[in-house]
Amino acid sequence: MIELLQGFLLLAGSFFMLIAALGIVRLPDLLTRMHASTKGASLGVMLLMAGVALHFLEEVVFARTIAITFFVLMTAPVAAHAIGRAGYFVGIELWKGTVKDELRPNYNPLSHRLHSGLKKTARGQEAGKSHAHDSQKGED
Repeated sequence: MIELLQGFLLLAGSFFMLIAALGIVRLPDLLTRMHASTKGASLGVMLLMAGVALHFLEEVVFARTIAITFFVLMTAPVAAHAIGRAGYFVGIELWKGTVKDELRPNYNPLSHRLHSGLKKTARGQEAGKSHAHDSQKGED
C-alpha cells in the first residue's frame, strides 16, 4: 500500500514539474512564465520530496526532505519576484492580453524609483504610519 502512495506522490510531483516546464516554454511573457515555474516547481518539489521520504522511511532522509522543501518554498517566490521586478524595470514588454499594470503609476523609468503610492502628510510621514513619540506628546 505504501508503494502505491510513493508512486502516486512521485508521479504527481513529476507531473507538476512537467507542467511548470511547459508553462515556461508556452506562456507569452516573463511574468506569466515566472508564475508557472514558481508555482508548479514548488508543488512538484513538495510532492517529490514526500515520495522520497516515504520511500526511505529514515529520520535523516525525512529531515533532509523537509529542509529541501522548506528551502525551495522560501527561496523560489523571492527569486521569482526579484527576477520579475528586474525584468519590469529594464523594460520587458508585457503580454498584449495583460489587463492591469499596477506598477505603471508608481514607477518612474527615468530615476528607476518605485513609489509606494501612499500619500505623504504635511509632516512628511506616510499616511497610516505613526511613531511612538507622537502618541506620547500629551502625556507629559
